[in-house]
Amino acid sequence: MSIKQTDERYIAHTYKRFDVTIVSGEGSYCYDDNGKRYIDMTSGIGVNAFGYADPVWAKAVADQAKLLQHTSNLYYTAPCAELAEILCTRTGMSKVFFSNSGAEANECAIKVARKYAARAKGDEYYHIITLNKSFHGRTLTTLAATGQESFHTQFTPLTEGFLYADANDIEGFERLVRENQVAGVLIETVQGEGGVNVLDADYIRAVERVCRENDLILMIDEVQTGNGRTGKLYSYMHFGIRPDVVSTAKGLAAGLPMGATLMSEKVADVLGYGDHGSTFGGNPICAAAAISGLDRMDDAFLAQVAEKGRYVRERLEAAGFAVSGMGLMIGVETKKPVSEVLSSCMEKGVLCLSAKDKLRLLPPLNIPTQVLSRAVDLILEALSE
Repeated sequence: MSIKQTDERYIAHTYKRFDVTIVSGEGSYCYDDNGKRYIDMTSGIGVNAFGYADPVWAKAVADQAKLLQHTSNLYYTAPCAELAEILCTRTGMSKVFFSNSGAEANECAIKVARKYAARAKGDEYYHIITLNKSFHGRTLTTLAATGQESFHTQFTPLTEGFLYADANDIEGFERLVRENQVAGVLIETVQGEGGVNVLDADYIRAVERVCRENDLILMIDEVQTGNGRTGKLYSYMHFGIRPDVVSTAKGLAAGLPMGATLMSEKVADVLGYGDHGSTFGGNPICAAAAISGLDRMDDAFLAQVAEKGRYVRERLEAAGFAVSGMGLMIGVETKKPVSEVLSSCMEKGVLCLSAKDKLRLLPPLNIPTQVLSRAVDLILEALSE
């Protein structure tokens, strides 16, 4: 059987795959089983921050694999401790819990908020406010946190205690806080899956103010926006706010599964022994991979990410297309069905994504300018046909 036939026979049909089999990659390019080359503007949905087979990343992974591939969290390991120090130093946070995915990172954040509120105010303060059009994961709890009804219909009953506010409506948000016993707030500054929607800066700062006034735990979901994607190490840094909890994953280990929940001093000691755990959390190889990426995400690198994002947006807008997003997290309103644009891009040798009815672009953060320019040329051809 072919790879496609084997996949269809043995793998659960939870993904509607494109008719492409990727067999190798290098930098911002990948190759299918027929030898066709594609410019990858998806980076594994925001995961491969440095593209395919990045030599620095690959060496860090291989060197660590030769030393220690895994040990349980009953023991100390150097990569885990070093990565935690880097994250805390660069964000001003105090503690980190490591897991394997964004959904797990968000689960941990929610547990922190609920335990803090129960201790500070009482067990009845367990509600979490999220936003309509948000996406926070596919576990039962993070599905409940996701503010899209389409994700709530097949797996009920979901975890109780979630309330949904409209983005950029601070009066509606304040009303939910007044009328409910709320533990915390979980928001994305840019709603990725929901359509690459950037929240208003004034709204984000107003949410922080309401959280401070009401002793609510402010959680920022940086699963897709984090680790350099928006031109800052984490997207909340664009807005001058100080979250209590930050969740992240995707690009953190630049191609390996790793999630992290960063906790401020306010909540650093909320979780005690036995309150939470993850067998693979803080895995030495994943941690070494993350260190290799974060060490390169200095101010100059992040400025280049922001500049590349501006370049893409300016070219698309000059051609008459409405564009949303930040940095190299970009949404484009298409003038024909986005599925047709995706197919045309693929035929031309560019892999892209969709987010609702928008074209979504998440290229590697280090994509060379000339490669990015060629990708935009081809995308514009597909959009304009």
